[in-house]
Amino acid sequence: MLQPKMILCDLDGTLVDSVPDLSFCVDAMMARLGRPPCGEAAVRTWVGNGVERLVSRALIGQLDGEPDAADYARAYPIFLELYAENTYTRSALYPGVREGLDFLQVAGYPLGCVTNKAAQFTEPLLDYLGIRDCFGLVVSGDSLPRKKPDPLPLLHAAEHFGVTPTEALMIGDSETDVKAARSAGFGIICMSYGYNHGQNIRDSNPDAVIDRLDELRGLVAAEA
Repeated sequence: MLQPKMILCDLDGTLVDSVPDLSFCVDAMMARLGRPPCGEAAVRTWVGNGVERLVSRALIGQLDGEPDAADYARAYPIFLELYAENTYTRSALYPGVREGLDFLQVAGYPLGCVTNKAAQFTEPLLDYLGIRDCFGLVVSGDSLPRKKPDPLPLLHAAEHFGVTPTEALMIGDSETDVKAARSAGFGIICMSYGYNHGQNIRDSNPDAVIDRLDELRGLVAAEA
C-alpha cells in the first residue's frame, strides 16, 4: 500500500478524453487550409506533446517529422483560434476519475495537475469539468521553461508542496509521463487507456497500470 506525501496527475488521456475537441479543431484547421481531414483515430495517436506538435503532425500526417515552415506558420494560428473556441465542449472525464479524485481529497493527499497543455487551454478545461478545485497547483506546458518529459515540472511541484521526489507519485498515461517521473525520482502509475501514440503503456514499465482512477483505492492508503 503506497502512502505518498503528494500526488500529481496528468490531464489529457489521464483525467479527460480531450481528443473529440482536438480532432474537431484539427479537421476544421485542415479544411481552412484546403486539405482533407485527419480524422479522430489519427489524432488519438498524435496527441500528448502539446498543440504545437499536434499541428505539425497533422500537417505531415504522421507522428515524426517536421512540416514546411511556411505551412506551419499559417496553420498554427488557425488551430489556436479554433481551440480557444472549442476547448472543452466535446471533452469528458474518463469513468472513475471523479470518484478517484474524491477519494484522494478525502484521504488528505496534496494534489497537483501537471500537463503539457498550454495554460490558456488547461484552466478553462479544468473549470468546465468541475475539477479545478481538486488541485493545489496546476503546472501547464508553458508555465516553466521546460515541460514533460523533462523532470522540471514535477520537481517544481515537489518543491511547491515541500516534499522530496521519493515521497511523490505521478499518475499518467504515456511514456512521456514515465520518463518525467523516472527522471524526477517519482513513483509512476499509468492508466491503461489514454494517449501513448498507439503503444502499450506497459512497455514503458511504470510501477503499476490501472483501468480506472478510482482503482487507486486499492493501491494508495486511505489516509495521507
